[in-house]
Amino acid sequence: MAESTQMEVETATGGTVPLPPKPTFKPLKAHEMSDGKVQFRKISVPPNRYSPLKKAWLDIYTPIYDQMKVDIRMNLKARKVELKTRADTPDISNLQKSADFVHAFMLGFDIPDAISLLRMDELYVESFEIKDVKTLKGEHLSRAIGRLSGKGGKTKFAIENSTKTRIVIADTRIHILGAFSNIKVARGSLCSLIMGSPAGKVYSKLRSVSARLNE
Repeated sequence: MAESTQMEVETATGGTVPLPPKPTFKPLKAHEMSDGKVQFRKISVPPNRYSPLKKAWLDIYTPIYDQMKVDIRMNLKARKVELKTRADTPDISNLQKSADFVHAFMLGFDIPDAISLLRMDELYVESFEIKDVKTLKGEHLSRAIGRLSGKGGKTKFAIENSTKTRIVIADTRIHILGAFSNIKVARGSLCSLIMGSPAGKVYSKLRSVSARLNE
């Protein structure tokens, strides 16, 4: 005869009383985690991204509203994109992911690239300025920006493809979208170009590093 696996407690009278069953708690919804409070995020729209935002609004709205279950609207007066959680938002992190996606679009990333922030947790955007690496002025600064892009964007595309990142060069600001280790390699290559290294030397270093990353 099999022994009972249920734990029993002895009473003062000598009898045994079985313990009550283990409680089952349903997972909390996003609005319940924040004590029922609605969470907000606001992303400013720069003047140069206003027209692209109008053209691509449906491509931004659809994945955020339908897939991430987050409300989104454009505040025309404040020129900000506003996001807020709903009662059926499955996870509170969806709000921050949506905000990162919209912010990446504002920085200049294409929607197919920026949307990966919604689907993958390990991706993020890192930004830095050319003057953070080396103080350059006038013609020297223009030549450094030219070295980063290369003829017809050849250098930029080579760095992107070998490090599996996406790079936006907006005047003197550089934005990199990718995983941590890949961003580190891409940033190192860009910094070498800013410091004056020839593109050929950077390519050869990239080949060895990208081969190591693929292992």
